[in-house]
Amino acid sequence: MSDATNAMSGMTNADSAHRVPGFAGIVLCGGKSSRMGQPKAWLPFGGEPMLTRIVRLLAEIVAPIVVVAARDQKLPPLPGDVLLARDERDEQGPLEGLRCGLAKLTEWNASRSSESQVVAAYATSCDVPLLEPTFVRRMISELGVHDVAVPIEAEFHHPLAAVYRLSVLPHLEDLLAAQRYRPVFLYERVTTRRVDVETLRDVDPELSSLRNLNRPEDYEAALSSFVANSRLRISVDETSARNSASDT
Repeated sequence: MSDATNAMSGMTNADSAHRVPGFAGIVLCGGKSSRMGQPKAWLPFGGEPMLTRIVRLLAEIVAPIVVVAARDQKLPPLPGDVLLARDERDEQGPLEGLRCGLAKLTEWNASRSSESQVVAAYATSCDVPLLEPTFVRRMISELGVHDVAVPIEAEFHHPLAAVYRLSVLPHLEDLLAAQRYRPVFLYERVTTRRVDVETLRDVDPELSSLRNLNRPEDYEAALSSFVANSRLRISVDETSARNSASDT
């Protein structure tokens, strides 16, 4: 990547063994972040920029990862194997980002053997720092024979917590050409598996993977939640270590 430092590729063979073959990831980060007041991709979270964190978490389950950025957007450091795509058209919402991401993966497939190609991708935004990799794995498992698997909450779809087959790319291009920018228009055209968010709580009890950070108060609340959970994990680990030591 020409505009991101390639210094964070630390995935081991053991890590990659947990990935789901045939599935990639798409991270959209080209939004204006107007309500946040500063670029979300660069916001620090857990000792790393938020975009870098999302890429790292997603890479536990899928590969390759495509980051879709605005045309002149500067990005924080990312692993060297991350693919970069740029929005070609402004003000067209997530469908343009999805189109660019799926097009990049289609291009990537062209240089791969059929056995190593990807058939679908989990798409997310860069502002869900509490993303649970188990949530990604579950949504992939929900795809089945469908073209799309998307969480639904009442009548609201979560288009950037969904799985899309590369084969929907022509539909995205048609919708964008017709200026039909709402993701639901895609879901009406292809076979779509709508997943009730309540059925996902066994892998993500708080549905944190759907928790977008749009305002400074959202960011502060997510940081507080992250710190509290980190302290809880440390406490549990310390208790377990003490119990193990007393048994020896």
